[in-house]
Amino acid sequence: MDWTMILMLLGGLAALTLGAEVLVRGAARLAAALGISPLVIGLTVVAFGTSSPELAVSVQAAWSGEAGADIAIGNVVGSNIFNVLLILGLSAVVAPLIVSQQLVRVDVPIMIGVSLLFALMASDGKVDRLDGLLLFSGLIAYTAFAIHQGRKESKAVEAEYAQEFGEKPRGIGQIMLNLAFVVGGLVMLMLGSNWFVDGAIALARAFGVSELVIGLTIVAGGTSLPEVATSVMASLKGERDIAVGNVVGSNIFNLLSVLGLAALVAPDGVNVAPAAFDFDIPVMITVAVACLPIFFTGYTIARWEGFVFLGYYAAYTAYLLLAANQHDALPMFSNVMLYFVIPLTALTIGVTVYQSWRARHTATASAPTDRMG
Repeated sequence: MDWTMILMLLGGLAALTLGAEVLVRGAARLAAALGISPLVIGLTVVAFGTSSPELAVSVQAAWSGEAGADIAIGNVVGSNIFNVLLILGLSAVVAPLIVSQQLVRVDVPIMIGVSLLFALMASDGKVDRLDGLLLFSGLIAYTAFAIHQGRKESKAVEAEYAQEFGEKPRGIGQIMLNLAFVVGGLVMLMLGSNWFVDGAIALARAFGVSELVIGLTIVAGGTSLPEVATSVMASLKGERDIAVGNVVGSNIFNLLSVLGLAALVAPDGVNVAPAAFDFDIPVMITVAVACLPIFFTGYTIARWEGFVFLGYYAAYTAYLLLAANQHDALPMFSNVMLYFVIPLTALTIGVTVYQSWRARHTATASAPTDRMG
């Protein structure tokens, strides 16, 4: 094994992680200094900032040509699956998560809609530059919408983000310092993305694994480390729904900005491998849709639901590895998942949603009687 590729992967990952952290901190404080609301900072600057490694890696991969296209697509799709199943799962296991009604009613449906739009664009085997322009325009519209929603935020949310990112910077010196953080973070992201993509492609070729599988696993997991750190730390601190909002916002950003810009800079658009369209993209959409009933049950993600998420991510990764090696256990594994595990999970979630709806309906129906009594 060539240890150079391992060093490139590790060095690139370190630069990506540190660069994202520096960029998020500097950008959040700058936004606060400019009077941008804390809720908008959370849904845009923080969520988008933690997705900056995905942006750097995917754009660099798409720019490198056909070999990097699978890395770019795999990174976006794999990161969105990773964010929901592993990050939310892990955060919920640490402590049950509270989900705001706005996320259930607005942001999660937007995430589902954008996922379906991406699948429609990819149906011809390519996300071309016109598709990329449409996706990136969607990001501008979503940001404008987030600013509009941010005017309605509560003092509790303001205090929450102030605790996470500190007070507004005061004085020109502090503003220049945070501007330097933003520039320094961007430089580290660019360097880290170059090293990481080159190392990932070399590793895939050395082991005979496709660039798509590497993108869906190593690259997706590596570039999602900022989301892991942000969401798990928010869960540990007991901070309302930062963990959930960060994941949902990051998934929207991955599709609208990361994929949009990758398609714009790629010489001939971004090709979508048949394997990704037939399996991984449907998994991404299914995971996004599954958030609605799970989030709806009491507007919380319970620990058992977190374990379900983690179990499904382990199963998804196992399937990718078995399929990549054409292992003899693949048919049996697929049948067990398709005919037993998935139906059982769907039934459990369905019963839980029904019980939650019934409890609310009963409480609503009995409320006038209680007031009369």
